[in-house]
Amino acid sequence: MRKPPARRSSKSGSDKGQSYYSAYESRGGRGRTKGPEDKSTPQAPKGPARSSAKPAPKPKPASKPKATESKEEGPMRLHVYIAHSGLCSRRAAEKLIEEGRVEVNDELVLEMGIKVGPEDEVRVDGNPIHVAKHYTVLLNKPTGVVTTLSDPQRRPTIVRYLPDYGVQLKPVGRLDMDTEGLLICTNDGDFAHRLAHPSFGVEKEYQAVVEGLITDKAIRDLQRGIFIEGKRTSPARVEVIHTDTAKNTTGLRITIHEGRKRQIRVMCEMVGFPVKALKRIRIGPLKIRGMRPAECRLLGKEEVNELRAIVGLPPV
Repeated sequence: MRKPPARRSSKSGSDKGQSYYSAYESRGGRGRTKGPEDKSTPQAPKGPARSSAKPAPKPKPASKPKATESKEEGPMRLHVYIAHSGLCSRRAAEKLIEEGRVEVNDELVLEMGIKVGPEDEVRVDGNPIHVAKHYTVLLNKPTGVVTTLSDPQRRPTIVRYLPDYGVQLKPVGRLDMDTEGLLICTNDGDFAHRLAHPSFGVEKEYQAVVEGLITDKAIRDLQRGIFIEGKRTSPARVEVIHTDTAKNTTGLRITIHEGRKRQIRVMCEMVGFPVKALKRIRIGPLKIRGMRPAECRLLGKEEVNELRAIVGLPPV
C-alpha cells in the first residue's frame, strides 16, 4: 500500500481540523517571521533604492497527488464485488451470500459487510470470479434469433452477433424470437438489473403492425393498462402511425417502461388486434436510427453515463 506524503508542519496557526492536502492550500505562515535579530537597526539595502517594494512571490502549491486506486480497484463490499464481476445484481449477490454459496480465500462467508480487494480470491458455487472491465453494447436483433446465450434446441442465438471482449455479455431483458430491434447487452450486473427493473422507468418504444383497423376504445384500453395474469400493466403511450384498409392492418407506436413476457403482443391480443410484426426502436435515449439488422456497436462513455443517470447510478 502506498504511504501518503508526510505533512509539513506550519509555523503559524493550528494544524487541528486541516484536511490531508491543506498544507499547500493554506497561505498562512509561509512568509518570513521576525526573530530576535530583526530588532536591530535595519541595514541599508544593497543597490538602488526603490520607491515601492514588490511583495515576495507566493510559492506555487504542489500538485495534488493522484489517487493510486479507484473505487472499483480498492477494497469493496463483497456483494458489490460480485455485482461488478457481471455475475448478477447486488441484491442477487446478497442472496448468494445468505445461501452460503460464496467463499473468500477458501472460507465460507455468511455475513454481509465483509470487504474484499484485488488480492482476495472470491468463488461462487466453487467458480472463481473477478472484477472485469465493463462493456455495454447495443444490438439490433434480427427476427428468427433467440435472446439467450445458449439454446438447448440449437436455435440461432444472439451470441453470434456479440463482440468478444473476453467477458460474458448478458442481454438486458428479452425480445422474443419473432421480434426485432434494440437489445442492450452488458457484463455489469448491477447496471443490467436497474435497466430491466420497471421501478426505474426506462422507456422502451416499439413499432407494431396489428391485424385490423384499430378502434378508439382499443387504444384507450391500451393506454390505461391491460390485466395480464391478474395484474394491470402500467399506462402506455399509444399512437396510430398509419392504417392500411387494403391490407386491413394498423401501424402503432407503443411506449412502455415494463418488460413482461411478450407484453406488447399480449396487450394487443387482449384488445382484439393481434400483432403481425413488432420492432423495438428505442431504449431510453438510444435509438435504432442508422443501425442495420444484426449490427452491434459498443456504447460510448456519454451514452452509458446517460443511461446510468436515468437508473440512479454515478457516472463512470
